[in-house]
Amino acid sequence: MKISVCIATYLRSERLDALLDDLARQELVPDEVVVVDGDAAGSAQHIIELRRQRGAPFPIHYEIQPQRNIALSRNRTVALASGDWLAFIDDDERAPASWLRQLIEAAQQLRADAVLAPVIPVVPDHAPAWIRRGQFYDFPRMATGEIVPLHRMRFGNVILRGDVLRAEPGPFDVRYGLVTGEDADMLIRLVNKGGRVMWCDEAVVHEPVEVARLSLRWLLQRALSGGQEFARKTLAGRYGSVTPVVRVGLFVQALVQLAAATALTALALPFGRHRAAAWAVKAAANFGKLSVFWGWTYHEYANVPS
Repeated sequence: MKISVCIATYLRSERLDALLDDLARQELVPDEVVVVDGDAAGSAQHIIELRRQRGAPFPIHYEIQPQRNIALSRNRTVALASGDWLAFIDDDERAPASWLRQLIEAAQQLRADAVLAPVIPVVPDHAPAWIRRGQFYDFPRMATGEIVPLHRMRFGNVILRGDVLRAEPGPFDVRYGLVTGEDADMLIRLVNKGGRVMWCDEAVVHEPVEVARLSLRWLLQRALSGGQEFARKTLAGRYGSVTPVVRVGLFVQALVQLAAATALTALALPFGRHRAAAWAVKAAANFGKLSVFWGWTYHEYANVPS
């Protein structure tokens, strides 16, 4: 059994270097690490060269993917990886020494085609108090062995069977490359073909929250993008058959929830900025759902690091 760790990186050389340190200290060292750089200038190349010079307990395959598109970068990692299992981790995450061992053990014990695990945000102490109180970056967790619901698919911490992944066209849809959701789309397609995507709550990784994300503006933009992603997938039939009732229901529900969340944003402000922000985030998500109906697309990854 051979395990490849795949990393799509973009303008995060220091964090990538720290992640490679974590991978070198794994209890179960990967057989190879694949890094695809989405920066056409190859800003991560010097990190890879230094790592190779110092010596690494695994070969590192590095390639530049010059077109800005996260799906293309991830597709290239799959093409370069030779593992029976492919583990994906984001370039800004940190992996405890037990991470890869726990992930592959869960995949084998659960007889899963893919296993997802928690990404725990680390909010800096200097973040505004309302940010620290709001828990805006948390992602729902489940008990180990539970099947992951379709609306909770993500790719920040996951391992997949190589043969299953390579059988998928793409496997990531490049149309999502500057928006968001190429990861969930691929996993949902896998499930719809009978694949088993399970949860392992022990194989955690940590994600230090960047300073650029410590703002209401960023939270609203991310929520809007998530709302668009949900609506696009719903209307594309990823969550089930699409009927006129489903389309109308999605529109009406989003409209009602947008109105309610907007009103509650103002009402909640006297009880704390974090409460008002939480309702504003819900409003942005529902606005995102509605905006899909008139054809507007927010390109989340067009101008900012992925």
